[in-house]
Amino acid sequence: MAQVLEFKLPDLGEGLTEAEIVRWLVEVGDVVAVDQPVVEVETAKAMVDVPCPYAGVVTARYGEEGSELPVGAPLITVAVGAPASGGPAEVAETEAPKTEGSGNVLVGYGTSDAPARRRRVRREQQVLAPVNGRPAPETPELVRAAPEAAEAVQGPVAVISPLVRRLARENGLDLRALTGSGPDGLILRADVEHALRAAAAPARATTAVTATATAPAGTRVPLKGVRGAVADKLSRSRTEIPDATCWVDADATELMRARTAMNAAGGPKISLLALLARICTAALARFPELNSTVDTAAREIVRLDAVHLGFAAQTERGLVVPVVKDAHSRDAESLSAEFARLTESARTGSLTPAELTGGTFTLNNYGVFGVDGSTPIINHPEAAMLGVGRIIPKPWVHEGELAVRQVVQLSLTFDHRVCDGGTAGGFLRYVADCVEQPAVLLRTL
Repeated sequence: MAQVLEFKLPDLGEGLTEAEIVRWLVEVGDVVAVDQPVVEVETAKAMVDVPCPYAGVVTARYGEEGSELPVGAPLITVAVGAPASGGPAEVAETEAPKTEGSGNVLVGYGTSDAPARRRRVRREQQVLAPVNGRPAPETPELVRAAPEAAEAVQGPVAVISPLVRRLARENGLDLRALTGSGPDGLILRADVEHALRAAAAPARATTAVTATATAPAGTRVPLKGVRGAVADKLSRSRTEIPDATCWVDADATELMRARTAMNAAGGPKISLLALLARICTAALARFPELNSTVDTAAREIVRLDAVHLGFAAQTERGLVVPVVKDAHSRDAESLSAEFARLTESARTGSLTPAELTGGTFTLNNYGVFGVDGSTPIINHPEAAMLGVGRIIPKPWVHEGELAVRQVVQLSLTFDHRVCDGGTAGGFLRYVADCVEQPAVLLRTL
């Protein structure tokens, strides 16, 4: 006797509440093994392959590629122990466990399980089919009986998706009045949306002239995925953090010469970003106020022991900030290797949520975009960000004479709650001194 198990979108961590289906990795009717990836999703943090905790035959997939699902929504159903051909008149369905926590059963994602509930249903009563309309041959169809989906009607309503039911319920739409366009009259999300549009048409007609006069023409781009996460974080930063910015020009000629000499000695190449990161960690050791966060609920400043250094990386998916963990304990060679690894992962979209969170200070090299300066927004909940502009030849007074030197503008945006201008200025001046005279850094090691 087969059991049809429902696998829900697990809690992928870091407070994420939804994910977009990028690519299905299995088809209805496929046989899957335990921990086999079944779908590739994109969260606000990264691209993730989601493995299934069950082994059996896929009987349904929920959601089309490009659609968003909330955490806890059904992903697939799997017939465990289903016969190769034919099928019993009755099947037992085990509903997904409900927990006091996240309610997920995927190893490493969920919390404790509550006892599973079972009920028996007869095949002749099953009028539901998968959303994509492709049930596995000769496998039991799923009849879901979630309490929130129950309908006080005579006879069943041909709806399988809880998202469809919720959409109708939130808009006051009676599903019994609809005729489904899916297999066997199954009511799809498109049917509900069509009914809602039809109901709203008279209202739109009365306001069409006003809307045309006031709404600007253009293309609407949804704020979701990485772009949506960036928007939320930057808005929160601007709302909560009283930031200020100070900046200084520095002669980077000697730093560039030092890097050239280090790379000429053989061995792994040292990147300029790694040298700037090494300078940052040394400066944070002298000015720990800037490696902190503010606990607004407790009204406390929390000074952090470790430096987890974030750095801005522009990708096709948008701006991401990978984090080099324990940057304070790494030398220039180790920092170069880690920057290269994380940058490559950012470009391929394979960064994990853990690699995109937990930063305590951010280094932003916007000079790669060909600009000299910027006043960056702090990466909430951090307390400061160092910005580095392009390094270009400029006239500079060197040893009392006018000369052409490699000049860079450095800017520090900081949370004014954690320190005053004297501390911020001292930090930035120390960074500039190390850029101008790398030997200053050696004296502090």
